[in-house]
Amino acid sequence: MSQGVLETATAIREGNQSAMDALEACLSRIESGDTATRSFQHVQADAARAEARAVDDAIAAGRDVGPLAGVPIAIKDNIVMTGRETNCGSRILEGYHSPFESTATDRLRSAGAVLVGTTRCDEFAMGSSTEHCSSGSVGNPWDTDRVPGGSSGGSAAAVAAGLVPAALGSDTGGSIRQPACLCGVTGLKPSYGRVSRWGLVAFGSSLDCIGPLTRDVPDAAALLNVIAGPDRRDSTSVDTEPPDYLAALEDTGPLVVGIPRQHRHKGNHPAVEAAVDEARATLEAQGATTVEVDLAMTDHGIATYYVVATAEASSNLARFDGIRYGRRASMNPGETLEDLYARSRGEGFGPEVRRRIMLGTYVLSAGYYDAYYKKALQARRVIHEEYKSVFEKCDVLLGPTTAEPAFRMGSIADPLTMYLCDRYTVGANIAGIPAISIPGGHTEVDGVTLPVGVQLQAPFLGEPTLLRVANQLQQASEHHRKTPAA
Repeated sequence: MSQGVLETATAIREGNQSAMDALEACLSRIESGDTATRSFQHVQADAARAEARAVDDAIAAGRDVGPLAGVPIAIKDNIVMTGRETNCGSRILEGYHSPFESTATDRLRSAGAVLVGTTRCDEFAMGSSTEHCSSGSVGNPWDTDRVPGGSSGGSAAAVAAGLVPAALGSDTGGSIRQPACLCGVTGLKPSYGRVSRWGLVAFGSSLDCIGPLTRDVPDAAALLNVIAGPDRRDSTSVDTEPPDYLAALEDTGPLVVGIPRQHRHKGNHPAVEAAVDEARATLEAQGATTVEVDLAMTDHGIATYYVVATAEASSNLARFDGIRYGRRASMNPGETLEDLYARSRGEGFGPEVRRRIMLGTYVLSAGYYDAYYKKALQARRVIHEEYKSVFEKCDVLLGPTTAEPAFRMGSIADPLTMYLCDRYTVGANIAGIPAISIPGGHTEVDGVTLPVGVQLQAPFLGEPTLLRVANQLQQASEHHRKTPAA
């Protein structure tokens, strides 16, 4: 099992461990431990060794190496890095090397982190199970016959299996929090615009967020300290400087925690309900006041999300046509350019991506725009206002991350059933607010121990309070310390 982010950085800065030794230990764990989970798409060992060597040289020269000195970090395969291959889990981007660096990875490197490679994800981040990856599915470290969640399943599995101390993921409708929950780690979706999207391959541009997956809340706060902040290259970036999120963990004061009635659903697994009850009791014992609140639009969130997200995906993925971007099919004699486009996209995109492109194109088409897309935008405004009204009554919201523990691979064939896995997570993306999933307990399913999670949500730019409450909860239990091997 790897050390945590803060533990590793401190050991390297103080000379108790070299960045190269930390990296080699990480690479060794990946080589021996990733055969079952298959969480990595590419292990970029040579580039990582050069970065680790630079950290050690800087320490030897007495230079400041940054808050993440020598910490090995994995990157979801839809966040680009200069000179390294990015596939987005898709055949259409096989062999693609970005000519530019994402802001998030650039900031990690500037803080001394060592980027060890890319992790598998659902194709173009479209999925809730990481079964929709062109190079193969990812196994959950707790039971490799089960899914790790998605779409950041590779990042979550790599952290849960102890291969790396931390990873970056992206979250469009729950793609950080849902796999964090199913793999028993901590996953943070920041407020929309708090972390630059520059270099994140777009799925739903008004919903996408980059965030960390870590073992615990302090490590997530440490990564957020590095990657958050304004970016002139991202016009949706929040233009205010972020606070010190690690320092915010020490804040004190009265708290009001809202419990959405609509999140206590009869379809929730008993262990999920028990985890929420335990978290509520813990916060009350720590002095918080809990109140029941209504998020009446919860049941409309999935429909709203899957209209807005697919519409944006249809637009964003139009550029991948085999001519300007992406894998091009070989042209047959007598074939038109339109035929070549269709065949390149048909061969390059998997079935889930094709499904969402078609849905998005449909809801944006003449005659259906008002009935679907415009109506979804109106519902989005209502959801946004509902969250705003609820946060006038409480500081944070507490509820489940997912309704069930990890399910078996291939057990959900119906797309609509799969989409409903995101029932409790899409609201935060629709409203643009921060949310976090932390381990909430464990349960036995068919003789296998599986984690369950709880989710906290806070108002826009409310990460300091969100992280403080999550840390309070986490420090009061041992749930986050239990590992698949334990």
